[in-house]
Amino acid sequence: MSRNTAEHSVFSRGSGSLNWRPALLFSVGIGVIIAVAMVDPVAQDPAYFLFADQRRMLGIPHFMDVMSNLPFLIIGIMGWRVITTHPDTLTPGTVLAWKIFFFGIALTAFGSGYFHWRPDNASLIWDRLPMTIGFMSLFSIIIGEYVSPDHGKKALFPLLFIGAASVAYWAWTESQSAGDLRPYAIVQFLPMLLIPLIIVLYKTRSDLTRFLWIMIGFYVAAKILEQLDVQLFDIGGLISGHSLKHILASLAPASLMVFLMQRRTRS
Repeated sequence: MSRNTAEHSVFSRGSGSLNWRPALLFSVGIGVIIAVAMVDPVAQDPAYFLFADQRRMLGIPHFMDVMSNLPFLIIGIMGWRVITTHPDTLTPGTVLAWKIFFFGIALTAFGSGYFHWRPDNASLIWDRLPMTIGFMSLFSIIIGEYVSPDHGKKALFPLLFIGAASVAYWAWTESQSAGDLRPYAIVQFLPMLLIPLIIVLYKTRSDLTRFLWIMIGFYVAAKILEQLDVQLFDIGGLISGHSLKHILASLAPASLMVFLMQRRTRS
């Protein structure tokens, strides 16, 4: 592996030239949180549940939106197998985070599948919880790969707690008829903002960089397809933008699995 695992954390250095990097990341994170906190609470839009493809097949409602989640299960199982059979290829301190990441990806197949089977606020909880596992464990991995293995390891469980708490808070506010998605929005999108910054600021720290950019590309493409749900389904009536979103989104963790496989062959 190209990474020097004995490397000291930038957070523990004195007045060296690298101290501005974590300070910048911290400032951006706090700035985003403050900006979101100043926005009025955002309730779940009921129109979100009106997906374009309403077809029922083989007794399964919203068949394509449900079944297009299968790639998450496949990638989750394959990724888990890669890291459990070759843990020596992982940066020390990130092994557990990688396991939880692929576990969360596999759970996404069930959570999202259940939600699309019966779209409502209750089932949406189980769609979002696995996604927070994926987002937060990935963020821990990035910290461990680029900033400090020790800090990545220490951040894992606090990040997972924050992710789960954001979903629980949203569900509770919805039950009080005062839905507030702001914490969940931070959990979903702040890591996707900070990860590119970390890649740029610590660009020589990991051989993961190229695959992270590929992952981000798939994620952005998936979010675009999500917004084109009706338009794409209207083109030929074969597959909706939301179903395609699931497929593109599953390719994001798949790119990281390919990275792990290539790192294994180099080790």
